[in-house]
Amino acid sequence: MSPKKKTKKHRSLFSRVTIIFILIAAGCFALYVAYLDKVILRKFDGKRWTLPAVVYARPLELYAGLSLSPNQLIKELKLAGYRNEKQKLTPGGYSQTAETVHLVTRDFYFPEGLQRSMNISVTFSGNKIKNISRTDSGENVSIARLDPARIGSFHPKQHHEDRIVLTYAELPEQLIKTLLAVEDQNFYSHRGLSPKSIARALWANIRAGKTVQGGSTLTQQLVKNFFLSNQRTLRRKFNEAIMTLLLEAHYSKQEILTAYANEIFLGQDGARAVHGFGLASQFYFKRDLKDLSASQTALLVGMIKGPSYFDPRRHPKRAQSRRQLVLSIMRDRSIIDDNTLQQALASSLKESTMTTSGFNRFPAFLDLVRRQLRNDYREEDLTNDGMRILTTLDPHVQWQVEEHLGESLKNLRQSTGNKDLEGAVIVSSRESAEILAVAGGSRPLQASFNRALDASRQVGSLIKPALYLSALENKYTLATAVDDRSITLTNQGEKNWKPQNFDRKEHGRVALYQALAQSYNLATVRVGLDVGVKKIIQTVNKLGIDRAFPPYPSFLLGASSMSPIEVSQMYQTMATGGFYIPQRAINCVFASDNTLLNRFGLSVEQRFTPESMYLLNTALQHVVSEGTGKTLSRFIPASFKIAGKTGTSNDLRDSWFAGFSHDKLAVVWLGRDKNKPSGLTGASGALVAWAKIMRSLSLKPLQLTEPPGILWSYVNPVTLEKSNRFHPQSIKLPFLQGTSPNPINSEPRPPYNQLKKPIKSFLEKLRSLFN
Repeated sequence: MSPKKKTKKHRSLFSRVTIIFILIAAGCFALYVAYLDKVILRKFDGKRWTLPAVVYARPLELYAGLSLSPNQLIKELKLAGYRNEKQKLTPGGYSQTAETVHLVTRDFYFPEGLQRSMNISVTFSGNKIKNISRTDSGENVSIARLDPARIGSFHPKQHHEDRIVLTYAELPEQLIKTLLAVEDQNFYSHRGLSPKSIARALWANIRAGKTVQGGSTLTQQLVKNFFLSNQRTLRRKFNEAIMTLLLEAHYSKQEILTAYANEIFLGQDGARAVHGFGLASQFYFKRDLKDLSASQTALLVGMIKGPSYFDPRRHPKRAQSRRQLVLSIMRDRSIIDDNTLQQALASSLKESTMTTSGFNRFPAFLDLVRRQLRNDYREEDLTNDGMRILTTLDPHVQWQVEEHLGESLKNLRQSTGNKDLEGAVIVSSRESAEILAVAGGSRPLQASFNRALDASRQVGSLIKPALYLSALENKYTLATAVDDRSITLTNQGEKNWKPQNFDRKEHGRVALYQALAQSYNLATVRVGLDVGVKKIIQTVNKLGIDRAFPPYPSFLLGASSMSPIEVSQMYQTMATGGFYIPQRAINCVFASDNTLLNRFGLSVEQRFTPESMYLLNTALQHVVSEGTGKTLSRFIPASFKIAGKTGTSNDLRDSWFAGFSHDKLAVVWLGRDKNKPSGLTGASGALVAWAKIMRSLSLKPLQLTEPPGILWSYVNPVTLEKSNRFHPQSIKLPFLQGTSPNPINSEPRPPYNQLKKPIKSFLEKLRSLFN
């Protein structure tokens, strides 16, 4: 074969191989494009964003006569993201003149439906609301419910992206025009890639000798942020170009623009990433996007280039310079006029720098909310579906708890020398069992060990009311004589147990109510053994503690461990008069479209008779008036008739106080995480913190509801025999019908020698007149 023919044959073979190679490459490219297309369709047609559940405090309801100061109202308005506006008020704005606060509420969905914005004026008289009226008409308003404060959100563990998803119709025209003027002027004419923009950016970068301008279109930016990583590689750029073309082929310009407006990263709120113009508007300006001014719109659009670099809080000069540039572009494109430009250029950045974090402001309370939600919802429901959760948190109560717990711990650390002293607090509504505040430690903003929920510590004498309740249901009365004398218990194969009183003394024969009031251990053990340890454990379970306890005699003196939240539930059942109401931190749950999913109403079960609970709660009032809790009167007047109980564990390791007024119940625990002695009794530690917290709240004096069948009698607390009101030492106690030693309504005339001295003296003088 001639060389010419050989060459021709080789060329033909090479051509065939080249064609085959090209076909294979084209096929692989087509398959890869099909794969990318599938990725786009799957993610863009499905759930585009994982939306965290948003958690709100309880809505503040205003009415005439409510105990609330103007400063308290304004503090709560600020927590809810309200702005202090000096000119015309808009939704989410307020102003104050003398004793009146003017405000405009925001639309909000409640279980009853959408509540529209209201423009109202709230007039105060001292620290109470005097009157509420509509600002425009002057018409009186009987009750005004404010939109609640956002206090946190639940994010997936992998990331903390947050956003408010908007539709295209909710994007203001001014924002759209400004965004396109700055980021992509040819958005509506290109098909995803803009050769002109790329060439213009390339030339600008060559002239500057560095990267000063990008050539990416809005669609390219969306693809990079939504589908790809931030790696600067040729492969990523290749994928970006292909996916940009595919995205433009499948979706309209409106859909792409809307997705971009919701996806774009615009700042950082601690661990929470602020995405989208909707959330950024709330985060930086506390306004809905539709209410932004030209200068505010310019700032947000300008931050796209570098949210951290142009952060108005950390770099105000950079942010202002960037904002001025965007405003100039807005004027050049006739988006704003000269007058608006001048006003915008003169406006301050101050409002955008005074942001309030909406990321888990009260982590201990949110921890409780999350745990209660897990009873009904999966974890992915809480972190992906954008649910809205209305809770029972009362911000004013929470702030008082944080302030006074911190102050008390600071003082007690100094007095005891224990620098690691910690504490926990639970405050709830006495009637509804709604939890109003939770403190898990001395650092309320730190999401660390939540002692209110997880610190399982010996409760000491806090267990005694359950024991005495069992006794009252077992033929004991408040005046039953019990022996406070030494006792030794022998357990086969174990060391003898010989309990002691706190003062190391015996007090002999005392009344049952005195044994509880003075927290006598010896009398308590004797009563407990008579009633039966297992019976008392059953009472503790009925009070709301859902766990098993070993029936050891030491259980009678609180050797068992509970968390503050468990103690709170136990005392809640006492405070409600024997009705078990599960404590709850949630009012209702909405879907992301504001559909009501669940409303957590009251669940009430009567577990004890009102009569026995009335006797017990009367005895708990004696604890405070004359027993181990009597120092409470240094902080709260005795007229409030608080019922409560101190608790101290062995070696002063734990300090407890649980008590309630007519409207609020609170439990306080103080101790050291390593379970070392704290140097505090219940009265010298937890009671002090409890008192400081509760006196800062608007408490109502406790008025126990006396059930039918209760009779009152006078008893001599020394002899424990029947007495009368004329005896100087007699005390009046309630009894169940048929158990009273001396009913008041059948009380005999007292002997002459028992009359009080003034009366006796008067009768003697009267007698002398006739002698």
